[in-house]
Amino acid sequence: MIPYLIVGGVAAAITYATTPLVRWLVLKAGAIDYPHDRKVHAQPTPTLGGVAILLGVIGGGVAAASLPGFGPVFKLTSEPLGIAAAALVIVVLGAVDDLKDLPVPVKVAGQVFAAGLLFLSGVKVRFIVTPDTPISLSDDVSVIVTVTWILVMINAVNLADGLDGLAAGVVAIAAASFFVYVYELFQTGALGPGPSAPLVAIIVVGASLGFLRHNFHPARIFMGDSGAMLLGLLLGAATVGGVGGAPFVTSSSFLLYVPLLIPLSVLAIPFLDAVLAIARRTWRRQSIFLADKEHLHHRLMDLGHGHRQAVVVMYVWSALAAGAGLGFTFLERSDLIFVFPLAVGAIVVYTLFPVLTKAITEHFPH
Repeated sequence: MIPYLIVGGVAAAITYATTPLVRWLVLKAGAIDYPHDRKVHAQPTPTLGGVAILLGVIGGGVAAASLPGFGPVFKLTSEPLGIAAAALVIVVLGAVDDLKDLPVPVKVAGQVFAAGLLFLSGVKVRFIVTPDTPISLSDDVSVIVTVTWILVMINAVNLADGLDGLAAGVVAIAAASFFVYVYELFQTGALGPGPSAPLVAIIVVGASLGFLRHNFHPARIFMGDSGAMLLGLLLGAATVGGVGGAPFVTSSSFLLYVPLLIPLSVLAIPFLDAVLAIARRTWRRQSIFLADKEHLHHRLMDLGHGHRQAVVVMYVWSALAAGAGLGFTFLERSDLIFVFPLAVGAIVVYTLFPVLTKAITEHFPH
């Protein structure tokens, strides 16, 4: 565990230390995100923070390569090289989009290319585990499943990047919970020698937390599409490597595959938000890509939560999703039957607290 914590700490430190430098360079280059009626921030803010996150990710990878405990990860597979190449591609794509606002088909093509690099390096869904026996996938099927999953994760994180610190915090929670899962799986030998999944997951945790210090409201810099798509790509690579690429998992381990839903459940709010946005715009006969201020985080602010409080509410719901995934995997169901409903109830009250406070004040004035 300690080597992983060291690597995560290095990723966090490098991201934290380089973000101000990236911000300075971005200001010099004039890459500024200006406010308008469809965005929440009120001040012009530099973007392209994904460059600092990439530096932290690379730094964490270099630190891991220098530690003897991670030797098999770099010697037995080309996955680290493929992940680094795909990360560079996605950051360049995101940076161009931050500056030029690329057409959607171009962005999707770039995402597919980056996901393809992951597949070619060995980050692929090789098996689908069923209660009876693992099903081996041919490369023709695997490439479709892998690329689709990576694209889902990339765009889910991108959708979460709506408030200061929201995407970085949610991804840190998702990656941390998934790291716990894959690390425990690794300890049982189910992932085989030299798995990349726990290493990628802890690097994502470190880089996200290192950036979050500069990105929490009021944000001094935005991660932009360059950062959001990078974190989604890495989270997708970790989940593919930790679940779909585990040939040593047997049917008896089927229930352990429930945590594949951990990062997806943590990102369920952005997914739900996207579905509602598409339905809303379709109903109004508008383009589904038309931006508006009716997303869930906007509605939380409409309820009376401030910017920071709205983000914290999203963090709490994400932590509940992550905790539920881990709890149902590692704990007895009887231990959760009372705790989980109480936790949900408490978070619902916390979410509606401004409304409840206003209602109480109106009915029982001083």
